[in-house]
Amino acid sequence: MSGAEMTAEGDPDPQGDPQVEQQKELEAAFQAFNRLSEQLTESYRDLEQQVAALTSELERSRAAHSEELAEKERLAERLERLVRALPAGVVVVGGFGAVEEANPAARELLGEPLEGQPWAAVIARAFDPQGSGYDLRLRDGRLVNLATCPLGNEPGQILLLTDVTADRAQQERDHHQKRLLAMGEMAASLAHQVRTPLSSALLYAGHLRRTDLDEQRRQAAAEKITSRLQRLEKLVNDMLIFARGGIGGAERLPAGEFLGAVAGGVAGEAEQAGVELVTETHGLEEAELRCNRELLTSAALNLANNAVQSMGEGGRLRLSLVSPDSDYVDLEVADTGPGIDDEVRQRLFEPFFTTRSGGTGLGLAVVQAVARAHHGEVLVESEPGVGSTFRLRLPLGLGEHEQEENDGA
Repeated sequence: MSGAEMTAEGDPDPQGDPQVEQQKELEAAFQAFNRLSEQLTESYRDLEQQVAALTSELERSRAAHSEELAEKERLAERLERLVRALPAGVVVVGGFGAVEEANPAARELLGEPLEGQPWAAVIARAFDPQGSGYDLRLRDGRLVNLATCPLGNEPGQILLLTDVTADRAQQERDHHQKRLLAMGEMAASLAHQVRTPLSSALLYAGHLRRTDLDEQRRQAAAEKITSRLQRLEKLVNDMLIFARGGIGGAERLPAGEFLGAVAGGVAGEAEQAGVELVTETHGLEEAELRCNRELLTSAALNLANNAVQSMGEGGRLRLSLVSPDSDYVDLEVADTGPGIDDEVRQRLFEPFFTTRSGGTGLGLAVVQAVARAHHGEVLVESEPGVGSTFRLRLPLGLGEHEQEENDGA
């Protein structure tokens, strides 16, 4: 060994010694391993904390969800009890038209079985096909009102059937009592209305007993007697309609056919008076009314004849079908007569109020009574010097309950 390879103490130089270099590398690797191990330990502790937090959050979520489910179950149970206790019948009809659920009131109204039965079969079994005006009539005679609502996002409907038999009977008693009170108030006016044409008829009948009366004068007296008796007959008929109320037997009547009957009934008088008669249907010919055909046509003819008489000679009478909304149809009777001032218009529908010397004063009162009996109304618009428009507003015969039956089936 040369002197250059020796240290001052005589030891070999550590630099360049492979064992020393290897030891240094091992120490560096061990230190790196320790640092990595510490990092892994720290990351593991963080991960454990995150897992604990997530576990706690999950437990809270599960608890909240369980509470929500329990609350929904409680609400569902309450709703089920409520539906069972309802006095009205509740029927759930599925998307294929079969009854899926029904409460006890529905079973009492419609009979059993219900669940699993096609709703159309239930209708045929439980309902009277003749119907009863604007309510549904069951085969046992009870009246029910039917309302529906969709099942939300599910196909099908919920049907609500309410027994209105007692309500309708009470309403009829109330209406009858009001009519009797009104007739009592009209008794004095009625006596006057009857006495005048009756006295005239008796006077002309006395003329017929004269032996010196020639044939021409005898014929004229007979015609006057007939005219006075016809007026008495109309007065009595109007009084009966006003006193009776209701519509009696109801039938389906296409609105176009109704308009044609009114136009045909007034055409002769309009032609004699030189009045132009115009009809407009506006595509409503097939709209169905559920009505007493004779009563309703007579009431509408009353409006049309009044319009012709108000115009005197000439003028224009327009009979139109108009739909104010999806549930009603209007018969508009518009004339080009002198119009009606506000004071008179406010009294138009008072029994025995009239502005014509030969009028009975019952015509418009009867029209209003007939309209109300059909669940409708009479509306009036008038401008003096321009003309008047009377609107006989009537509900469509394919009413809500019938449409719902079709939808439910």
